[in-house]
Amino acid sequence: MATSIRFTKGHGTGNDFVLYADPEGRRQLSPAQLAGIADRRFGVGGDGVIRAVRSAHLSAGEAALVEDPEAEWFMDYVNSDGSVSEMCGNGIRVFVAYLLESGLAELAAGRSIPIGTRAGVRDVQRTAEGFAADLGRWRLDGGEPIVRARGLPVPRPGIGINVGNPHVVVALASLDELAAIDLTVGPAIDPAPETGANVEFVVPHEPMVVDGIGRIRMRVHERGSGETLSCGTGAVAAALAVRHWAGSAAPDEWRVEVPGGVLGVRMFAAEDGEHVALSGPAVLVFEGELRI
Repeated sequence: MATSIRFTKGHGTGNDFVLYADPEGRRQLSPAQLAGIADRRFGVGGDGVIRAVRSAHLSAGEAALVEDPEAEWFMDYVNSDGSVSEMCGNGIRVFVAYLLESGLAELAAGRSIPIGTRAGVRDVQRTAEGFAADLGRWRLDGGEPIVRARGLPVPRPGIGINVGNPHVVVALASLDELAAIDLTVGPAIDPAPETGANVEFVVPHEPMVVDGIGRIRMRVHERGSGETLSCGTGAVAAALAVRHWAGSAAPDEWRVEVPGGVLGVRMFAAEDGEHVALSGPAVLVFEGELRI
């Protein structure tokens, strides 16, 4: 039987999403249906689909409520191929903008809103440019996997970084190298991560640090979505990787340029270890009704 849903299209620096509200958790769509919505030719089109559901109405949300009883809303995120992803840094900012615009939540000045995700609860605040999300603790995943990509003449070592979802970051020598990579084909990682990984290719600016802020450029191939104009957790992973390579004198604040715009990354101390925050715009573009 056909059904209809109201949806909103939004993006964060060109990383775009289709969002719909299902507060009581009664309208979970199949992976094939979600992939159809995200299809750019036969659906609405997007890098992912986000369902707004109250945490109490799905099992992953119950874990979020144990972590923070105030995490009323859960960001149920899937990639454009219908596969589930643990976290989305641009998506969580757009998700909060959607909750506020839809009247599903409120966010007072100077306060934060906790959002349940499959990577844990993440706190989001308003900023002058949009929103900032505390993505929590991060970790090195170890090793130096070798990455091969079409248009990259020589395979390069990467560094594995996890910020709630897995990434492999590769340093390139020039902007020409960055532009030459063909990301219509997914890069090959050796050894291959068990659940796959997003792959970021990064080039520092020259000079890399200006007024205490690090500056890098990045392109990304996202697991389950292909090349995207931006990846929030990827920008965070790229900044963390470059800081790691640069050593102890490197800054804790970074400006990451992606094809779709600019994102801010900041590392800061917290009670449970170093956290990393992502800031940037969140734009709601249009609303519509979709027959499934």
